Amino acid sequence: MYVKICGISDPSMARFAVDRGADAVGVVMSERSPRHAAPAVARSVVAAAHDAAASTDTVLVVREMPAAEAAATALRLGFDVLQLHGKYSAADFAAALEIIPRVWRATSLVTEPDVRAGDLGEELLLLDGAAAGSGETWDLSTIDRARIGDRWLLAGGLDPRTVGPAVDLARPWGVDVSSGVESSPGLKDRDLIARFLAAARPARD
Repeated sequence: MYVKICGISDPSMARFAVDRGADAVGVVMSERSPRHAAPAVARSVVAAAHDAAASTDTVLVVREMPAAEAAATALRLGFDVLQLHGKYSAADFAAALEIIPRVWRATSLVTEPDVRAGDLGEELLLLDGAAAGSGETWDLSTIDRARIGDRWLLAGGLDPRTVGPAVDLARPWGVDVSSGVESSPGLKDRDLIARFLAAARPARD
């Protein structure tokens, strides 16, 4: 089970997450988010994650930034992946992919009920709740795995208590968490991160 811990804005927390087994860490650059990181902070998180394990995927998450600008920013700050969250078009993905080779797509079945992994050229699809970053649960029974495909991440309403049952029900390739491992909006909690990682990977995984 691939696990991404998102919304990290503290290098020491990035290092902790990777040391505990996170496959990816995400940094949000969106001024409307309580998890927004300035460029210097984002760069330091990337460096810490790569120092902890060179194989870690570092992911820049954006919502409003133009796709080409976001791709250039991701490259400049040392990210491995750009994640475009929300209303980005096929042209936006094409523009980003001309600049950075790895682009992920994050969306919701509420806004895009017929979404399929790879439709816009993305490497990976992330399915979130309607209110991204809110931690609100959503109806996982609406997921049609036969249509969506096999390589996608589940997000929205996950925490150490809910991730196990959600994985059993939705059977995603991986999971993504942000608010579910926070003690308050934007403040990550080491104990919650450790517990989430343990719960996301059952013994059979």
